[in-house]
Amino acid sequence: MTPKLLALLALASSVLPVQAAQEDEARYLLGASVSVSPEYDGASQYAAKIRPVWALKFGRVRIASGGGSALLGFGRGGAGPGASTQLVESGRWRAGLSLRVDSGRDSGDADTTRGLPDVKRTLRARVYANYSLAPDWNLGASLSQDALGRGGGLVGSLDLGWRFFRSDSTEWSSGIGLTGGNAQNLRSYFGVPDFAATPDRPAYRPGAGLRDAYVGVGVRHALDKHWFVFGSAGRSRLLGPAADSPLVQKTDSQTVAIGLAWRN
Repeated sequence: MTPKLLALLALASSVLPVQAAQEDEARYLLGASVSVSPEYDGASQYAAKIRPVWALKFGRVRIASGGGSALLGFGRGGAGPGASTQLVESGRWRAGLSLRVDSGRDSGDADTTRGLPDVKRTLRARVYANYSLAPDWNLGASLSQDALGRGGGLVGSLDLGWRFFRSDSTEWSSGIGLTGGNAQNLRSYFGVPDFAATPDRPAYRPGAGLRDAYVGVGVRHALDKHWFVFGSAGRSRLLGPAADSPLVQKTDSQTVAIGLAWRN
């Protein structure tokens, strides 16, 4: 699942209520999802992928992948994927730190990016904060830095989530957001170095700026005490230096995902 889709799943589920649990009680979730999204940000071709969804929470230790943090509950505070710990939990505020593996980009996976340098797999360090504006409204922000200096750069995001329907078994939520990156991040994913330029793909060296804006909706429906289905759909638009890249075939894109999971 692409980083954007993971962000969308977390955002669309960000206003789901946190389930009460004792700090010493382990909680976990296992499942899988099927998603359809562009081959890369700006691609016109779409690809379907099956990915595991899982999450574990034990005391202050939280580890998740594939949107599992939002589904297990602690994603409401903005934890997101990877290993995280919440440092502030006071009143309406939540803030913390997280680490996750960023798979980067294999440029050989798409014709448009073939011949460009790969974006190497790396470890991302992220600081996040979330403020509850009202029981069903949450505002979140984060900064994520490539901790190993492998070209991933810095990415920032600002999100607003709203739960607009809730019953005993079903919840619907929605969200909007903006992401941006520093020059290193945008050059790695949207730049074209001189040596890789062609008549159809001119050299391009973007600076820092916005990456995209997105809007999404998510749903979760309980089948029984443990099993539930979930899904999301969203639309995004590349902005600023990202939209101007010669690698971009389409500035608008859609993502959809559906999954099944079991939670203790």
